[in-house]
Amino acid sequence: MQKIIPNLWFNKNAEEAGEFYASIFPKTTTSVEARYPETDLLDFQKEFAGLPLVVGVDIDEYRFTLINAGDQFRPNPSISFMLNFDPRVLGGDAASAREEIDRVWAGLSEGGKALMPLQEYPFSPHYGWIEDRYGVSWQLMLVDPEGLSTADDPRPFIVPSLMFGREAQNRAREAIDLYVSLFPESRVGTIAEYPAPSGPAVAGAIMYADFQLAGQWFAAMDNGAGQEFGFDCGVSLEVGCSDQAEIDRYWDALSAVPEAEQCGWLADKFGVSWQIVPQNMGELMARPGGYEHMMQMKKLVIADF
Repeated sequence: MQKIIPNLWFNKNAEEAGEFYASIFPKTTTSVEARYPETDLLDFQKEFAGLPLVVGVDIDEYRFTLINAGDQFRPNPSISFMLNFDPRVLGGDAASAREEIDRVWAGLSEGGKALMPLQEYPFSPHYGWIEDRYGVSWQLMLVDPEGLSTADDPRPFIVPSLMFGREAQNRAREAIDLYVSLFPESRVGTIAEYPAPSGPAVAGAIMYADFQLAGQWFAAMDNGAGQEFGFDCGVSLEVGCSDQAEIDRYWDALSAVPEAEQCGWLADKFGVSWQIVPQNMGELMARPGGYEHMMQMKKLVIADF
């Protein structure tokens, strides 16, 4: 079971976006999983009555939640998603993996923009970074098995990647240490440091690292190019908790911005947005007045639903 689910914010078009991703990625399904109630909405939400609230997208068994809301937030490249086209995992050869990259890149390019063009780089024979029409950023990489040692485990197809910049510049290592200390089944994998200063990144900062949280792979890096974007609610990380004690533990360890606390959402000291929620959130929201009760909470308290 996927413990940590990326949530992506959309401006009234989450259902459309789910269908867009299902048309591009193989082994992908999408469905509306919850709708706004018809009543008991706040004034600014009344236009959403009865419309989709969350849309689920499963790409090769990796879950995303698409939040259907307003224009308050939009995903940006501070959290992107690495797509590892690894012939060892895909079951083909490098040529077929390259063809699949080109196909997915073409789909994501419709209405999107390239942040790094699809071409050869020192770290990959075929790589590109693209922001799609909805603002979601994807890094497509051809993995060259010949360049790996036999000890290198294949990484999964999708790996969320966090770029630490602005107020969190040069703090990727600190964040990795904190996250790994909090979650079970966690460990650090690869770490590569900047050998010399690169833009705002100091020598010894993280050029690239990957790590596991609850058995899931993530990546992190310090911003070496000075882009101005930073973490916000456009992309948040939802943690499903088995009981109130687990909610309390993650909430107390992560929440660092009191004014950001609302409806189970928090921001940590690096600015990353998290949602700390019960695993049976759907059941709780289906209770009479469940949505209204949630809107009145900061940390979610299961007994108060």
